[in-house]
Amino acid sequence: MGSRDQGPRAFLVFPRIIPLTVITRVYLVRHGATELSAEDRFAGAVDVLLSAEGREQARLLGERLAGEPICAVYASPMKRTVTTAELIAEPQRLPVKPVKALREINHGRWEGKTRKEVEQAYPEEYERYEADPYSFAPQGGETGLQVTARALPALLELVDRHQGKPFLVVSHKATIRLLLSSLLGFDPRKYRDRLDQSPAALNVLDFKELAHARLSLFNDTSHYTRASVPAMPRNRLSRIWDEDGGENPS
Repeated sequence: MGSRDQGPRAFLVFPRIIPLTVITRVYLVRHGATELSAEDRFAGAVDVLLSAEGREQARLLGERLAGEPICAVYASPMKRTVTTAELIAEPQRLPVKPVKALREINHGRWEGKTRKEVEQAYPEEYERYEADPYSFAPQGGETGLQVTARALPALLELVDRHQGKPFLVVSHKATIRLLLSSLLGFDPRKYRDRLDQSPAALNVLDFKELAHARLSLFNDTSHYTRASVPAMPRNRLSRIWDEDGGENPS
């Protein structure tokens, strides 16, 4: 009998899981601040540009990593990630290779809106999203599970390709948090409230095996903040971490 199309599969497809002979280091970076960052809007699929501040953040990270033996640079194909990657890679004159699977989560009809605008326009949808953003998506958008299903295999393929050679990946806030949740065994339903990613933040993942990653550095912005401790979380597109603490009592 001929083969038949089985339709979309519900499980993740991973590269071959084999022990790595050496440790492989991944510099996992969120893009720099954008023209919408200060407005705290849902902007996953919107191809917004880096702001002047974001370009400077990326340039300073490039200076910080200039002495690291990075063998390759990859980025989501969106303008803000590609530009961030180019600025980081400039001191080492490395080309940036786009990887479509590393793009940001698509928020569907919420794109371009603030959290409060979404709550007012789509209250039932937002309540379901707050409860479980991993399995629920706004109309026309993606679930966290769908993002993980495309981004995680892509990252592991790069780890397998560059065994023992450090490489850099520039991606997005939600995508990075979902990757870390999966690799480190966190509850992905809580990724938005329990993990943060600042603009141009540096994370370092070390792989001994494709199935075993260690987080050696998380959400570090010391290349541009010069601060010993991070700022308190504000305006994180989350009801829990919103500046007013949630609903306005007035």
